[in-house]
Amino acid sequence: MEYLPLFADLRRRPVLVVGGGDVAARKIQLLMRAGAQIRVVARALCPALTEIHRAGGLSWLGESFEPTMLDDVFLVIAATDDATLNAQVSQCAEQRHLLANVVDDQPYCSFIFPSIIDRAPIVVAISSGGKAPVLARILREKLESMLPTFLGPMAAMAGAWRGRVKQQIHSMAGRRRFWEKALNGRFASLVAQGRLEQAEQALEQALNADPEDGGEVALVGAGPGDSGLLTLRGLQLMQQADVVLYDYLVSQEILELVRRDADRICVGKRAGEQSMPQQEINRLLVTLAQQGKKVVRLKGGDTFIFGRGGEELQAVAAAGIPFQVVPGITAAVGATAYAGIPLTHREHAQSITFITGHVRDGADALDWQALARGRQTLAIYMGVVKAAEISSQLIRHGRSAQTPVAVISRGTRSDQYVQTGTLAALDQLAQGAPTPALLVIGEVVALHHEINWFGQQNLAAQKRASVVNLA
Repeated sequence: MEYLPLFADLRRRPVLVVGGGDVAARKIQLLMRAGAQIRVVARALCPALTEIHRAGGLSWLGESFEPTMLDDVFLVIAATDDATLNAQVSQCAEQRHLLANVVDDQPYCSFIFPSIIDRAPIVVAISSGGKAPVLARILREKLESMLPTFLGPMAAMAGAWRGRVKQQIHSMAGRRRFWEKALNGRFASLVAQGRLEQAEQALEQALNADPEDGGEVALVGAGPGDSGLLTLRGLQLMQQADVVLYDYLVSQEILELVRRDADRICVGKRAGEQSMPQQEINRLLVTLAQQGKKVVRLKGGDTFIFGRGGEELQAVAAAGIPFQVVPGITAAVGATAYAGIPLTHREHAQSITFITGHVRDGADALDWQALARGRQTLAIYMGVVKAAEISSQLIRHGRSAQTPVAVISRGTRSDQYVQTGTLAALDQLAQGAPTPALLVIGEVVALHHEINWFGQQNLAAQKRASVVNLA
């Protein structure tokens, strides 16, 4: 992050603008909306600034810039066509530890103007750090169409009610839940219609009817790794959570989307390592929700596919705690799609079987006879450690040793790593494969070389993905 975004209070603060042309006028008009006291140094004023000056909206200090003009100002802007003068203004500001902006000359800027969406008191600022101002403008135009004009009145009314809400609802979590319901419910709808008096009545009714309630649990599937595959509903709940319990399969880029002041607790498991017992995770979910917190249990892939999500919700349900489930894209679907391996294909596979290579002690053995039948795809989770057994059992029960296989490591992520080969070589492929890894067995794997779209993109982007073919 090259520039730290800040919102500055310019009301009644002096700002010096060096330049009197149309560009300076645009900056001054923006500064005036923020309540700044405008001082101008320029040889002449353009018509727009002349009109503002006559109306008493700015002070024209003179035609020549002097460094002493910076002694008591808050910000300085240089907007002339004289590069030498602009550089002088910037250097003088730097010596006085003042923030300066030189229009269209980023190296001389200690602050830059973002593209702004004004729904006062809601303000959205977008910046490319001076690298791509046209892109920032395009993004602003897109967001302008998405953000309704009633956001400003709604925010102003919410601000007026903050004190009353705080007096009646004592916990921060309770207040957050109140506002989430209000800003997504009838109150917001009435404001959108311009019925502000009825909106206030709805807010009062909601406040009187909404005592601090208990917590709840949301089981959210985070997908296989690429944050772009996270569902919109999952993102919304992550942004509302008081606490997030996550596992090791949740990528860092997805964790970055969690609300910043939410507590994060890692409860992940890794093969061969000491980890939090499942019963302790269940107990923690219940305990946190009983404390009135909004809890998100964030699980890699899908919530109900080899993730013990069902076991966790059984404990939550038994405690009488409200809960909801947001599905996620499971690894077998996401990783194979990014590897260019369709799970089914009319010419190669008419069925798909999801298998876990890690089963509970004492569980029944897999039906190798059924799994070895041809024209089906096998997607095996957590199978790297048992790759040799999987290979030998399938071959022993009739699956061809030449059946195409793939080991997909860190699927859908920027460092996705795909190895392809044959069933006879599965153990060799799996040895040392980066984890998490998915084993895929079936004729559809042969299509990887034709439609490996994500791998080709990554190779073009500094070869971030590698492909190894081991026959």
